[in-house]
Amino acid sequence: MIQVFCNKRGSGKTKRLIDLANKQINLTKGASVYIDDSLKHMRQIDNRIRFISTNDFNMAGYQNFYGLLCGILSENYDIENIYIDNVLDNEMSKLNEFEKGFRKMAELSNNFNLNIYVNINYEEEEIPAFIREYVA
Repeated sequence: MIQVFCNKRGSGKTKRLIDLANKQINLTKGASVYIDDSLKHMRQIDNRIRFISTNDFNMAGYQNFYGLLCGILSENYDIENIYIDNVLDNEMSKLNEFEKGFRKMAELSNNFNLNIYVNINYEEEEIPAFIREYVA
């Protein structure tokens, strides 16, 4: 399952995503991973949740991000929840590539029974139709 939270920057999406991750860690049997583009929120995340900063990996393009997701899943088959914050916004400008990548992420979610929660800094009316079906 993928859930997308979209709203403009500064609307509180990150705080809500962090609260969701910290609450769900007590309810899940599997592991959780929080992926962000910086270390800014690392100390707000429960220490049982694996925190990954994409800045550590010089990532450019959706294929690199998809590779990161595959690497995370191959290392730990018990992952139940993945939270993605501030990572996908730059990729939205390359819409065709982004759509392919988003669909591959949806396949991962289905194939590995993952819950993926994504923050996107756009208003709901601004996002493409292929993402709207996932908006929470």
